[in-house]
Amino acid sequence: MPPHETRIRVRYAETDQMGVVYYANYLVWMEVGRVEYCKACGFEYKQMELEDGVFLAVAEARCRYASPARFDEEVVIRTWVEDANPRMVRFAYEMRLAADGRTLATGETKHIFLGRDLRPCKMPEKYREKFGIHAPRTNQNAGA
Repeated sequence: MPPHETRIRVRYAETDQMGVVYYANYLVWMEVGRVEYCKACGFEYKQMELEDGVFLAVAEARCRYASPARFDEEVVIRTWVEDANPRMVRFAYEMRLAADGRTLATGETKHIFLGRDLRPCKMPEKYREKFGIHAPRTNQNAGA
């Protein structure tokens, strides 16, 4: 699936004493982008957890800050799957100011799939194509 864009407006509570967005909020925005990306793919995060008993646990998170965002500015969060296999998925993010396209931050999160017992498991088949994981092709000419 191509990158998905989510728009948010900076709330006053997300800023620090200097009047800029507090750094940890960018990780929250990445989560917002990730949840909206899944909806755009045709399923909800909550559905995967409740119906299939599969959770996406964050194993790694990275964020590189480039420029500050301030109260009431509109931010575009661009989200896409950078890499995926049946055991993990890595999302990439780009956060830009909507008004002029200035890059605010870039980042990525790596997730492992966990079952209800919180032990690693494989992603259910029905989600694999949505994350860009295609079934291996079989060689139909083998032995011919």
